[in-house]
Amino acid sequence: MTRQKATTIGFTAILMWALLALMTIGSAPVPPFLLNALCFGIGGAIGLVWIGLGAGFSVLGRVSWKVYAFGTIGLFGYHALYFTAFRIAPHAETGLIAYLWPLFIVLFSGLLPGERLRALHVVGALVAFAGAALIVLGRDSAAGSVPVAGLALAFLCAIAWAGYSVLSRRLGDVPTESVVVYCLMTAALSVPAHLIWEETLWPQGGWGWLSVIGLGLGPVGAAFFTWDIGMKKGDIQLLGVASYAAPLLSTLALIAAGRAEARPVLLLAALLITAGAVLAARASLRARPR
Repeated sequence: MTRQKATTIGFTAILMWALLALMTIGSAPVPPFLLNALCFGIGGAIGLVWIGLGAGFSVLGRVSWKVYAFGTIGLFGYHALYFTAFRIAPHAETGLIAYLWPLFIVLFSGLLPGERLRALHVVGALVAFAGAALIVLGRDSAAGSVPVAGLALAFLCAIAWAGYSVLSRRLGDVPTESVVVYCLMTAALSVPAHLIWEETLWPQGGWGWLSVIGLGLGPVGAAFFTWDIGMKKGDIQLLGVASYAAPLLSTLALIAAGRAEARPVLLLAALLITAGAVLAARASLRARPR
């Protein structure tokens, strides 16, 4: 698979994550860990069908348990930190800090063998982050003090996902089919977490169940498979900066569905995000041998 094709596949994860907020709203009042168990269960089940029709289950036996532990901790840990942070801190500030992960991916990628972090990568990441900040801060203007613990968890959340994404690059020889096990293990760990800390509340009506199924098929399902391909074989710096399109696309989806109000700030945010992605793309093109 070429680097360009892998990058394109990885970008589809960003497109799917654009629907994460809209579908999460539609899945209410399902609590976080139960939603986690349902969505990752659906994603894992679809993955089993994919393996059965493709490479076969024998491919899973060749993967070390350490790799499975890494992937499970990455997916489960990220979502545990993310959901907890949103419970105890305002959404605007929490979302802004949580969206530091694309910036960390770009910066951490410079530590990988064979990768070179250029000045334009950093500049592009910062410019795009400014656009993401405008969107996230514009979603919620609630006043009041911000719990430090919530912001700290959001920061750890960003570190966790960036670390998972960048370290996945070191597992380039591990088949993407292993992500199926990550999903199933994450679903399994979410069940006791739900039983211990949450009240059981199921989706309401047809739209509620469609939202849960949609999450399992896309943003909390297939997205992890395509992201894995992008991180292992694609342009990791470009994908990191392009990830800032997620808050923009997510906001546009909410507006289209009548769940958010269109604001002029979106235009400026779009320009900043696009400019950041262009800068990163130029840096990646310059880094490639002629």
